[in-house]
Formats: sequence, structure tokens, C-alpha cells
Amino acid sequence: MVVEQVKGRLVRCCSGLLVGLAMSGAAAAAVEGNASLTSDYVWRGSSQSDGDPAAQAGVKLTSSRGWYASAWGSGVSFQPDNGARSEFDLVAGWSGAVANDWAVDVNLTRYLYPSANVDLDWTELNGTLTWQQRYWLQVGVSDNALAGGHGGTYAQLGARLPLGEAWRLEGAIGHYWLDSAQSDDYLHGQLSAVWRVHGPWELRLTAHDTDRAAQRLFPGNAGSRVEFALQTTF
Repeated sequence: MVVEQVKGRLVRCCSGLLVGLAMSGAAAAAVEGNASLTSDYVWRGSSQSDGDPAAQAGVKLTSSRGWYASAWGSGVSFQPDNGARSEFDLVAGWSGAVANDWAVDVNLTRYLYPSANVDLDWTELNGTLTWQQRYWLQVGVSDNALAGGHGGTYAQLGARLPLGEAWRLEGAIGHYWLDSAQSDDYLHGQLSAVWRVHGPWELRLTAHDTDRAAQRLFPGNAGSRVEFALQTTF
């Protein structure tokens, strides 16, 4: 009930944000985009593209006061095949500094799979606390986690380490607490090496691993895997 109340308030607030941005014009907002081509779309330790490459792109509109709305899409493929070929994430929220070196991002994310022949759409309330833009703690809560009809809480602790101007390392470990009626909880980790090739263009190599609970939940799409991606912002 609490989650539903918070989601309702965020939806009303973000609806007002979008109207306000539209009325105030481009001078009060910034627009940025991103695009990537990855050898395997891996999300929270599990492949969302059945181990195949995926093209991805997104756009984000941010107001001068920190409110934002974004849309992001990727190709997907699941086993057993449920007809899903694309995923669209619609996000509305607020981000900004709350103290020296500390920043917060709170948002509502709606995951959509328009071509699926079963109902895979679901919503999650997310919050991320960042320190010095290098360390973060993310928590996501949903009463319909993974569109499974049960509650779930996800937490991720991560860090990035710059290695000069062109290189950096990024690592994270995440844990998904799922309702026992849906699945066992599972743990995953990832480690990335990122090379800024030229301007906004980057190459990312990421090693992923999960525990056995994830492999039981996502047979064939969890466990150890390597992802290679070319990414950019504009």
C-alpha cells in the first residue's frame, strides 16, 4: 500500500513536470541522448537478449531544478519465447546534490514489452545515493517484481575508479530479495573496464557472474558471461 501511494504521488508530480517543461520551453531544460551496441544485453546478472547482440538508445529531458523524464529502448529475446522483441523503459524522477559530495536520484521506472504475448510490464520505485560521483548505493522496490505478481527489493553497491583521462574501472555487486512464492533470492556481480576512445565514444568490457539461485531462475541466461559494448552520449 505504501509503495502504491508513493508511486501515485510520483506519477502526479512527474506529470506536472512534463507539462511544466512543455510550457516553459527549451531554455529551461536540457536534452541529452545515449546509444550503444552491445554483444549481450545483461541486466542484474541475467541476459535479456538470450546471449545475442542488442542495439540500444535513449533520450533524457532535465529541468533546471533537477526534475527529469527519460525514455530508453533495447532489443530483447527471452527463453522460452514469449514474443517480446523490444523493451522500453519510461522514467520520471528527480536528481541533485543534497550535501557536499553527496547526490540523490529518486525515480519511478515503468518497464514495457509491447510485442510480448504475455503481460511482462511492471513498475519499480528506485533510489540511488552517490558519494563523490564514484560510489553508489541503489535500491529498487516493486510490488510486481519482474512482472511475477509478487514483491521484490533490489540493492546494488558499486564503485568507479578513474585510471587517467581515458580509462576507468567500474564494479558492482547486487542482491535481489524476491518473494518466496516467486523465486529464491539471488546475488550477482560485475566488473567493467571502460576506455574513452574519442570524445563521447567509449568501449566497455564487462564480466558478469551470478549465484546458482539466479541460474535456476534464469536457466541459460545467468551465470558467468562477458559483455562487450560500444557506447556514446550526445
